[in-house]
Amino acid sequence: MAALDTVSLTIMFAALLLLAGILSSLVALRFGAPLLLVFLLVGILAGESGPGGIKFDDVRTTYLVGAVALALILFDGGLRTRLATFRSAFAPAAVLATIGVLLTAALTALVVRFLLGFDWIESLLVGAMVASTDAAAVFLLIHARGLRLRPRVGATLEIESATNDPFAIFLTVALVEMAMAVNEPWYTALEELAVQAVGGAVIGFVGGRVIVAALNRLELPQGLHAPLVTTAALVVFGAAQVLHASGFLAVYLAGLIVGNRPTRAHSGVIAFLDATTWLAQIVMFVLLGLLAWPTRLAEHSLPALEVAAALMFFARPLVVFLCLAPFRFSWREKVFVSWVGLRGAVGIFLASIPLLVGMRDALVFFDIGFVVVLVSLLVQGWTVALAARRLHIALPRSLPAPRRIELDLPGQLEHELVGYAIGPKNPYLRRRLIPTWAKLTLVVRDGRVLAAAEADEIREGDYAYFLAPPEKARALDRFFVDMPPPAAPDVRLLGDFFVSADVTLGTLGEIYGLAIAPEERAVTLADFFAAHLDHKAKVGDRLPLGTIELVVDGVAKGRVTTVGLYLAEAAEPTAPESLLAQVRLFAARAFARLRGGGPERRAK
Repeated sequence: MAALDTVSLTIMFAALLLLAGILSSLVALRFGAPLLLVFLLVGILAGESGPGGIKFDDVRTTYLVGAVALALILFDGGLRTRLATFRSAFAPAAVLATIGVLLTAALTALVVRFLLGFDWIESLLVGAMVASTDAAAVFLLIHARGLRLRPRVGATLEIESATNDPFAIFLTVALVEMAMAVNEPWYTALEELAVQAVGGAVIGFVGGRVIVAALNRLELPQGLHAPLVTTAALVVFGAAQVLHASGFLAVYLAGLIVGNRPTRAHSGVIAFLDATTWLAQIVMFVLLGLLAWPTRLAEHSLPALEVAAALMFFARPLVVFLCLAPFRFSWREKVFVSWVGLRGAVGIFLASIPLLVGMRDALVFFDIGFVVVLVSLLVQGWTVALAARRLHIALPRSLPAPRRIELDLPGQLEHELVGYAIGPKNPYLRRRLIPTWAKLTLVVRDGRVLAAAEADEIREGDYAYFLAPPEKARALDRFFVDMPPPAAPDVRLLGDFFVSADVTLGTLGEIYGLAIAPEERAVTLADFFAAHLDHKAKVGDRLPLGTIELVVDGVAKGRVTTVGLYLAEAAEPTAPESLLAQVRLFAARAFARLRGGGPERRAK
C-alpha cells in the first residue's frame, strides 16, 4: 500500500506543479513576462535547491519529454503556416535558418573559446546550442500586448523559428558525436547532414500525405480525428529518427502539408493541438527547471552572461545584417529581427544532450545554455513590444478574438460553416464588405433561424453563418471582430491591414469583393503603384481601389514593398451641416483621378 500511496502522491504533486505553471501564466500575461521564463522559474523553485525540495536528475526522461514537445510544437507550427506566407518569406528565412545558425554558432564559439578555453569542437557546441531562436515566445508577447508585425517581418521570424530548430539540433548532435569520437573526420558530418535533410524531407512529405488520406477516408467516431493527427505526427517524427533522418524537419513538413490540404475536422485538430502543445511545453519547461541548480548556475554565471551579451549584441546582429543583405529589408527591420533572436526551450533542451551522453564538462554546457536562455528571456523577451514600437515595425492595435463557431459539413471537404455574433462595434456593420468566397447561409435573429434571403441584411445582435473554405475561414475574423472604428487612419500604421506588394489585384479583389478587370487581375500592387503614381513612391502615398484605399507602407529602391489597406466606412446619410465638406471631398477625389490616380492626402 505504501508504494500505491507514493504513486498517488507523485501524481498529485505533479498535477499541482503543472497547475501552478498554468495559473502563473495569467500573471505573466498581465505583466508581459515570457511564459517560458515563468515555467522555468516554477521548476527551479520546486527543485531540490528550492522551496519545493523535489529531487530530480532524470536527464533521459527530460530529453524524451523535450523531444516529444518539440515535435508537437514544430508540427503545430507547420500546420498553421500558409503556403502563401511560406513562399513570400522562404528565401530570407531559409538563409537565417541555415547559414545564419552556422554563422551564429561560429561567432559565439570565438567568444566561448576566449572566455573558457574550450577546444574548437566544444566551443562550437556551445554556440550551436544557443544558435536557434524561439519565435513562439515572441509572438505570444506580441499578441498579448496587442501588437501587429509587418507581414514580411512576421513571416520571416515565424518560418525561421520553425526551420532553424532542425538545423541547430543536427549541428549540436553532430558536434557531440565529433567530441565523443575524436578520430571522426569532419566531412562525415556534412554527409550525415545531407542524409538527414533529404531523408527528413522525404519522410515528412510522405507522412503528411498519408495523414491527410487517413484523416479524410477513415470513418472515425466524432472527436478522434484530432488525436489521430497528433499521434500520427509523433509516428512521423519517430520513424524519421529511427531511420537516421531529421525527425524535426520531417514533422514540420508533415504539418505544413496537412495544414494546406482540405481535411476533415480542421478547426478541431487546431484546437486540440493548441492545448496539447501548451501542455507539452509546460511539462518540458518545468522539467528543465527541475534539472537546474541555482547555486551551480551562480558558479558559471559570469562567463555565461558574457556569452549571452556577445550573442545578443554581436553575433545575432552581425549574422542578421549579413544574411538579409541580399533581400529588401530596411535597417529598422533588420535591427528588429536581430533583437528578436529570442532563445528558448530548444537552447536548454540541446544543452541537456551532453548530460545525456555523459560528456566531459557537460554540467558547464548545461549551465551556460540555461543562463543564456534566462538572460535572453529577461532582456529581449521583456523589451520585444518596446522595440517593435520604437522601430515602427508594429504598433498597438487591439484586435480582440471574435466569437467564431466552426462546423464541419459531412460529405465534402471544400467548405465549412463559420458563425459570428454581430456586436455593435462590428466592422462589417460599418463597411458592408465580405470576401467573395464567403457565402451567407443563414442568420439567427431573436431566436428565429432565417435563410439568407429572409434575413435581408445582417443587423446588430444577429448570429451570421457563412460557408467558407476551411483554409480561408479565419480570414473572416477581421470583418467580425467587435472593435471601435479608428477616428482616422494612423499615419504610422498606414491602413487597417498589411499585405505584401507582391500580392496581385485579383487576389485582393477576391478577398474584399472588388471588381477587378480581367486584364488587371495578374498585376501586383507594386506594379499598380508604379503605373499610377506620377512620382517615385514614398511611404504614405495613397491610391483608391474600389471600396478600399491602398497606402504605401514600405519602399525599397523606389519600389513599393508593403501596402496598408484602409477600408472605407459604409455610406451613411449625410447631415446638412456636413454637405459642403462632402462636396469638397468629392471634388478633391475627382481632381485626383483626373490627374492620373495620384495619391490623395488626408488632413492630418
